[in-house]
Amino acid sequence: MASSKFRSQRKVSGGRYHFFRGKKKSELIGITANTKLGEKKDVRSRRTPGGNYKQALLSVKEINVAGKGKTVKTEILNVIENPANPNLVRRNIITKGAIVETKLGKVRVTSRPGQEGSVNGVLVA
Repeated sequence: MASSKFRSQRKVSGGRYHFFRGKKKSELIGITANTKLGEKKDVRSRRTPGGNYKQALLSVKEINVAGKGKTVKTEILNVIENPANPNLVRRNIITKGAIVETKLGKVRVTSRPGQEGSVNGVLVA
């Protein structure tokens, strides 16, 4: 069954909601990009409501690091930790908030690689 952004089937008390209609296509959630650490592959784009496009990175090797007045592009060596999901660290998946190891030091990812098509970050002390 397709996953949906619609209201939960359960109430806070544990009872069930009885729905008057099924799922709509606009309520279905998309497939996650799961941007991996590796050689850069092509960027997958998808159309969003309103006619805009989102760019999803499938794998990436470099990150734009902002710190101390200028931005530098550097290579990602490893994914160290991910507060959103510890299991993503073992699979080397990069998401927003992940801490990655670079040649400049530890960097926290501030962009959303699965939706913006680029990886940006700031140095972590």
